Amino acid sequence: MAKKQSAAASETPDAAPAAPAAEEKQPAKKEPKKARPPKAKTAPDAEATAAAPTAPPTPAAATPAAPAPTKPAADGEVKKRKKQPGHAPPLGKKLKNQLRNLRQKLAKEGPVPLKRAVGLLKQMKRVKFDETVEIHMWLGVDTTQNDQMVRGSVPLPHGIGKAVRVLVFCQGDNVAKAKEAGADYAGSDELIKKIQQEGWLDFDVALATQDMMGMVSRLGKILGPRGLMPTPKAGTVITTGSDVAAAVREFKAGKVEYRADKGGNVHAGVGKMSFDDDKLVANIMTFVEQIRSVKPSGVKGNYVKSITVSATMSPGIPVTV
Repeated sequence: MAKKQSAAASETPDAAPAAPAAEEKQPAKKEPKKARPPKAKTAPDAEATAAAPTAPPTPAAATPAAPAPTKPAADGEVKKRKKQPGHAPPLGKKLKNQLRNLRQKLAKEGPVPLKRAVGLLKQMKRVKFDETVEIHMWLGVDTTQNDQMVRGSVPLPHGIGKAVRVLVFCQGDNVAKAKEAGADYAGSDELIKKIQQEGWLDFDVALATQDMMGMVSRLGKILGPRGLMPTPKAGTVITTGSDVAAAVREFKAGKVEYRADKGGNVHAGVGKMSFDDDKLVANIMTFVEQIRSVKPSGVKGNYVKSITVSATMSPGIPVTV
């Protein structure tokens, strides 16, 4: 019995320290679970932050948003869309249908003779003002090459039906000759100063004699972007051997300048819708023959790819010439 009691006594002291060891291990394992400082700290911070912004922005957010919906609702006004540059205004349903029918009719006929095209243009007239008849030619040229640039001027036999304001940079006796021939403005230093200082550009064509080009070159930045700078290629520089009066008469009668754009297209006005059919045909043929005569030597293949005739407010009509 004594041995059994001693054995039990020996077991009890060993079990007593084992219990607290187990108890010590349990809280050590539960410490990371119980300790959650981020959640306890974020909760008040989140409440503080949520409560802080709500008070100040409410008046600021309400002030701009309040007048926007109330004004159109009270007045019944609808905001108009601003016109965007480069975009035509929307067409009406009736006009859209009319233009669609015209394009379908032209697509069925295909390229037509020139006289037939002029007759179709007059049938399609739908506006009250006197429209300008235009010609558009697509050329097989490479405008990046200097030797393939198509540029010049051509006098039309029946004019263009428009009053052309001609300015002539000249001096001496040429001033009187230019004014007698019908030039609207003629002079030298006074005109150059007026353009430089006042930005005056109330003219359609600028001509210059050869001796004045040194002074006129100062106006390159002003006249160049507007296509008014006198150049020998366009025929607007009068050489010493030619007559000033003859050059003025040609441009007043209807001498048209042309120049190929980046796509190799040439555009020009060749008359008015009020012209007779024969006069329009003569002007168009004169222009086409001039373009053919200045064919660059470096062009290979088809030179004139297509010719289209149109008016200011009408679709284009392909032409076979």
